[in-house]
Amino acid sequence: MNSDAVLLLETVNFAAEKHRNQRRKDPEGTPYINHPVGRSPFVVMPSGVARILSHEGGITDIEVLQAALLHDTVEDTDTSTAELEANFGPIVAHIVQEVTDDKSLPKQERKRLQVEHAPHCSRQAKLVKLADKLYNLRDLNRCTPAGWTEERVQEYFAWACEVVKGLKGTNLALEEKLEELFKQKGVQL
Repeated sequence: MNSDAVLLLETVNFAAEKHRNQRRKDPEGTPYINHPVGRSPFVVMPSGVARILSHEGGITDIEVLQAALLHDTVEDTDTSTAELEANFGPIVAHIVQEVTDDKSLPKQERKRLQVEHAPHCSRQAKLVKLADKLYNLRDLNRCTPAGWTEERVQEYFAWACEVVKGLKGTNLALEEKLEELFKQKGVQL
């Protein structure tokens, strides 16, 4: 097995362990690990963030793919940036840090900062952010999370569009897929 494959397997294992008790907000309570990794190709569901990058975005950069697998670990688990750096190196840890929201801030402030910071992220972090938004928007189209109204879904699309505007010029294939989703919801990119 080549070293990149070994790295990816170790990264998937780490992410799966960290997210083991978490569920998505969909009605099925899908295991959270499906978000960064993906699902079976035989299930009609969104592919995971890492799979979107590799299969739809043509990304082969191992550190970007590792960061995609780990992108929510610092934000949503007990993982620290230092732990990521110790296990996966400074580049992967930095990419994850760039896409991590500060959960101590109010939700609206976190959303505002995502819009503000998007244009200033590294290309690697922009790739992860594009794939993450694509996954989340596809998931919203598939089913509305418990407790969400159609208005809240529309607001999420409008906000995501503002974030994506700051990521433009990063990966045409992913940006075109996002633009199509925005058009379907009547949101102008």
